[in-house]
Amino acid sequence: MENGVKVLIAEDEPHALMGLAELISAWGYRTETARDGIEAWDKALAWEPAIIVTDLKMPRLDGIGLLTRLAEDASGLNSNVAVVLLTAMGSIQLAVDAMKLGAYDFLQKPVDSTRLRNILANATRQRDTAIELEVARRRLRESGVLGAMVGSSKAMREIFGLIEQIAPSNVSVLITGESGTGKELVARTLHALSPRKARPFVAVNCAAIPETLIESELFGHEKGAFTGAAERRAGCFELATGGTLLLDEVGEMPNTTQAKLLRVLEERKLRRLGARTEQEVDVRVLAATNRDPGSAVEQGHLRADLFYRLNVFNIHMPAMRDHMEDLPAMTEAMVLEMNQKHGRRVSGLASSMLDRMMSYDWPGNARELRNTIERAVILCPDGAPLDAGHLPPGFGKSRPPLAPSSDAALVPVHVGTTVDEAERMLILRTLEATGQNKTRAAEILGVSLKTLHNKLKEYNRAGEEPLS
Repeated sequence: MENGVKVLIAEDEPHALMGLAELISAWGYRTETARDGIEAWDKALAWEPAIIVTDLKMPRLDGIGLLTRLAEDASGLNSNVAVVLLTAMGSIQLAVDAMKLGAYDFLQKPVDSTRLRNILANATRQRDTAIELEVARRRLRESGVLGAMVGSSKAMREIFGLIEQIAPSNVSVLITGESGTGKELVARTLHALSPRKARPFVAVNCAAIPETLIESELFGHEKGAFTGAAERRAGCFELATGGTLLLDEVGEMPNTTQAKLLRVLEERKLRRLGARTEQEVDVRVLAATNRDPGSAVEQGHLRADLFYRLNVFNIHMPAMRDHMEDLPAMTEAMVLEMNQKHGRRVSGLASSMLDRMMSYDWPGNARELRNTIERAVILCPDGAPLDAGHLPPGFGKSRPPLAPSSDAALVPVHVGTTVDEAERMLILRTLEATGQNKTRAAEILGVSLKTLHNKLKEYNRAGEEPLS
């Protein structure tokens, strides 16, 4: 019975070609033949077979050459085609080498018909599985899921499409968006969908590393390179070899380090601190920032040449308030995740809780949503749905800094006040208005959390007390 699977047979010996075609056709496959590698290549492009059975040695283009062309084909023909090589006694090593190039299997001549039939059946099953996975993946995309990312809004669908387009490449990507919007999740999804997925994913927060240590953290150091360097240490680039490195909050990196990073990106080589020689690096670099990159360049926080090098593609994650239609699906996915994480059996969300959540502006974005759901799942009895009573105390109350008419939102600055003093008053008043929530205060002030912490350390050293 015909199974409809197309098999292209390439063999320069006429009798062997005819015998293989008759045998494989008898097993129910649709067959096409070619007498050399060039003819096989042309027919493969036109006929699009699922399997190619090819002799290793042929005129004009041999089996290895045909396999190489298929592997390099920009149209993606080789993504599903299985190549089975037929080899003479003395060419087994060549066939083994061909497996490394992507051949599905090889058979020694004279062909064992039972083994050939099993190979074709296995290749067919593999092809069917690949098609099923692609169909499932397409359905997931249509339902608003890509990896661990959830969302069916227009903004999220566009992001999913861009991620799928650029994930297989090695290009740098700059991921932007407010704090908590899921920038690292985008980076992890890019890595998971790339050919580098089996290699390490390393994320480094540039804002959390002291300026004196960031070069060592990124590039590594030799023993004795500086005081305290008691042994050689690999940096993040080396730890991510063959994989992906995410530079989070790249705009907080010192300018001198940015210059060295640019050189590594352009030359694909780095030198550990204290080393005399350079070494090759094979790492895909992604970067993320919650700053507006254009403003960061204008203000000198981010080098223009580094920005252009990183910003080959830009993925901007929208704030939660800009795609609230995704919140029900996101919360559902988070409840499932938290059930598994904490061994709970929460049954979903009651309408009272969903209504409250939909009317909230989520200044902390997806991170705040995740923390809210995790807290609620822990509090909720097994088998019951989450309801409004599981929300944090004071959930959804307005924030004083957002009310311009409030006296608490005013900072008196008199003539003669220095810029530093005015800045101090603004920072401390904003902290007071946010209930000492440093993350929220940093967002309102338009500075990084690291900058805010540094300013507060300065005030503490000076013995200054918060404003009353």
